[in-house]
Amino acid sequence: MYRRRVRLCVGVLATGLLLAGCSGDEGDGGDGTAKPAESKPTSSPQAAASGDTRSSPTPSPSATSLDFTPDPDRAPKTRAEALRLARAAAAAPANWGPGYVRRTPYESDPGLRPVLDANCVWQREPLPATVLATLTRYSELPAEDGKGPLRVAAVVTVHRTVKDADWEMAGTLEEALRCPDQQLRQGERITELGSLGAGFGLMGNFTAEDMLTEGGKYYSDELGGPYHYYWSQSRMGQVTVAAVGKGSKGRSADEVNTALLQAKVAMVSRVESELGASR
Repeated sequence: MYRRRVRLCVGVLATGLLLAGCSGDEGDGGDGTAKPAESKPTSSPQAAASGDTRSSPTPSPSATSLDFTPDPDRAPKTRAEALRLARAAAAAPANWGPGYVRRTPYESDPGLRPVLDANCVWQREPLPATVLATLTRYSELPAEDGKGPLRVAAVVTVHRTVKDADWEMAGTLEEALRCPDQQLRQGERITELGSLGAGFGLMGNFTAEDMLTEGGKYYSDELGGPYHYYWSQSRMGQVTVAAVGKGSKGRSADEVNTALLQAKVAMVSRVESELGASR
């Protein structure tokens, strides 16, 4: 199952790479590494999250349904249960690839989440009633051999309902339209941001009920730029998982792509194990 997912996810993440090519984290501050929507977008969640305004290949005839059946009795209903699931699912350094280590701080405050304000600046605010818990873990591949660090983050958000999670996916897509240039934190920004979404069976998405990718250019006062910036997010039931990578000097798109792919696959698999019905 794990190897099958890796092969199928390649097409999805590659779409994000193409998007970034055409358009062209750490800490507990508002860093844009978790992107839930504060208010419900005007379009329907299914329309926005499936990218229906863009060209999408027809579903594969060999994959007609997602191999995942949630067990209602295993769905988190309290903040404590949700936080346990988030910690179980969030990617650790080893999930990104060899050589990755923890950043400091390693985990965000699960009682706060980043919100994109009216000025396209990320801020951290208390969780809304629709979210039980959200957790971000920060890792990096340290600088070496003339290459800068490759900084990554894993985000798991547990909503109260599937509908709430669906709204997050839709809102994340619309944020790139509203704010193609965003300030992640002081000294860090992304520009020319674009997004694509796909429901199950579209654009190579055969691993989650919904998915999206974002791509843009990353600038850092510390590291320079522009460098590659990618975001890949999936929804399984009431849970969304996301992986984000920020490039630096000497770090190729393939390096960022490979890291995000490995972490994303691991997180989706863990959510399936946590929420799926026994067979």
